[in-house]
Amino acid sequence: MQQKLVALSGNEAVAYAFKQARPHVAAAFPITPQTEMMHKYAEFVANGESATEMILVESEHSAMSAAVGSAAAGARTFTATSSAGFALMWEVVYIAASLRLPICMAMVNRALSGNINIHCDHSDSMGGRDAGWIHLFSENAQESYDNGLMAWRIAEHMDVRLPVMVNYDGFIISHTADALHMLPDEAAWKFIGPYKHKYTLLDVENPITVGPLDLTDYYFEHKTSQLAAYDKVPGVVQAVSDEFGKLTGRHYGFAEEYLLDDAEMVMVILGSSAGTAKDVIDEYRAKGVKAGLLKLRMFRPFPAAYVAKVLAGRKAVAVLDRSASFGGFGGPVFTEVRSAMYGQKVPVHGYIYGLGGRDFDLRQVATVLDNLQKVAAGGQIEDVNLLGVRL
Repeated sequence: MQQKLVALSGNEAVAYAFKQARPHVAAAFPITPQTEMMHKYAEFVANGESATEMILVESEHSAMSAAVGSAAAGARTFTATSSAGFALMWEVVYIAASLRLPICMAMVNRALSGNINIHCDHSDSMGGRDAGWIHLFSENAQESYDNGLMAWRIAEHMDVRLPVMVNYDGFIISHTADALHMLPDEAAWKFIGPYKHKYTLLDVENPITVGPLDLTDYYFEHKTSQLAAYDKVPGVVQAVSDEFGKLTGRHYGFAEEYLLDDAEMVMVILGSSAGTAKDVIDEYRAKGVKAGLLKLRMFRPFPAAYVAKVLAGRKAVAVLDRSASFGGFGGPVFTEVRSAMYGQKVPVHGYIYGLGGRDFDLRQVATVLDNLQKVAAGGQIEDVNLLGVRL
């Protein structure tokens, strides 16, 4: 497949990916660092490159409410947000998933207040990790674009019908120009295909009820149905990713396994920080240290069986979280990985780093790798550690 090499920011890349899906409706409200993504999309609409109906609303709560109404009416729909904008959507985020509406959303990761901070961490998306959405994470603009294309196929699969958020790090990816390969519009459209709604409020011959009062009689059963849909997601994600790989030559799964074949020590991480970690792992490999990286792409549903299999038999594992779970033991990714590894005699240690956009530098990666070597040799470190904080 002939693809065009372009230089785009992450926000522009995802705007192009969403445009190529030919969505019917976009609900837009600005918040840094997501704003430029919707600005770019508005440019497509203004220039006649997209027929999407843009709804400019008064808040993020309204944006998700409009998206729910649009999707329930049978339209392919997307929105975008960051940080406090996602928090303001909170009530309706749950509704979107509970109604099994395949909405796609660009989640440009940014720290939550307080204090006010506009830079990257993962506290926004992690706040919604149990809301019923599918979470895909991206390392760079290329992966943001690719996830932006695949999200539609995953969300709209008839066995799934769940909303998807495409996560990419604020400013680090969203505002940084990067080289990436883009599919021609027609090839992308052929891959995604036209929208097929499962039901629509506008079908007066087959009326349905959406969002009724659901008390003790059926609420539990409806949640059970929602859980069952989640069980089908991993297979769909893998199938869509395999098809995308055949089309583009870029292959995805639940995670990227970087130098894992013979790795004795493994770092687990999300998002753009993986690029920094790879550079230092390469240096340690050159010194004979058998280190590797597991970069998770799909965080929800969490691929527990896959993670347990990949990390089995390692001498030490470090899990890095760009968010804190206040009052919990370690960060959200750490608790998931440690639970997945239950029963295995593999030491798993957690690290919290980069909150509020604090730089994740080479020295921090080296600290983690040095600690992994210590643990692999039988030494002891703290179960949960802080990186890059001034104490």
